[in-house]
Amino acid sequence: MNWDDLRIIAAVRDEGTYAGASARLRIDETTVGRRLSRIERALGLRLFEAADGVRRPTRQCEAVLAHVEAMATHAAEIGRVGQSLAGPVGRLRIATTNTVAEEVLSPRASDFLRANPGLTLQFLTSSENVKFSRWEADLAIRLRKPDKGDFAISRLGDIRLYYFEPVATEGEPTLCVYPDELGATPEMQFLRTKQARARCVTDNVRVIRNLIRAHQAAGVLPEYVCEDLLGDRRLRATLLPKRRDAWLLVQNHLKRDPATRVTIDWVRACFQDMSRS
Repeated sequence: MNWDDLRIIAAVRDEGTYAGASARLRIDETTVGRRLSRIERALGLRLFEAADGVRRPTRQCEAVLAHVEAMATHAAEIGRVGQSLAGPVGRLRIATTNTVAEEVLSPRASDFLRANPGLTLQFLTSSENVKFSRWEADLAIRLRKPDKGDFAISRLGDIRLYYFEPVATEGEPTLCVYPDELGATPEMQFLRTKQARARCVTDNVRVIRNLIRAHQAAGVLPEYVCEDLLGDRRLRATLLPKRRDAWLLVQNHLKRDPATRVTIDWVRACFQDMSRS
């Protein structure tokens, strides 16, 4: 069913003639007749009967018109959606790691969405980088500077890193490290200075945090997942001299989009709040 065709049924019912419907919809009178015939063939129904020069809807047509009128109401409501929502309107897909989404963005998302009722955020969380060239995301947060590509890159800030080790433990604590592909990061550069053999390898910082929390392991964590550990007197925390950079990637065609701009400002504010805290 074509919505433009279905509107003709209501117009003929209201005007009583093909000519009247033609003038109302600003289409040719023969087009009105041709489209009505097409609908009748598709439905296997007779929609109008001619009586005294007027087209009167059949009983079956009245049943069809009830649905057409409901569709017209919904179409009008769709047209008013933008008027009813304050501020920018849109759906933004943000790709980032699980922990950044959980610890940096989501705690601040409720206030942002409440202040921008026309926006919807979709968080794409994974340890793998999205393929921006395939438009899998609109924005992405990366903890390593990406190679140049067909997208805008800007620095969000830096992230403090802490090395945790138990104050007292029986024997050597379990040393937690990150996979070899993260070997160039400040975390791994620091951990390579330790003499202990790596006993746990993972890219999941929550796994490392849980091991450290048990007071039997040592490892490096970013500041946004270790606030509770910094106050634990059974742990020794050392601030690393180097920090981890955070980068924001934005699809070029969205840089001037109002919904994207307000979301970019919010992401930046999230990282600024994290640094201040």
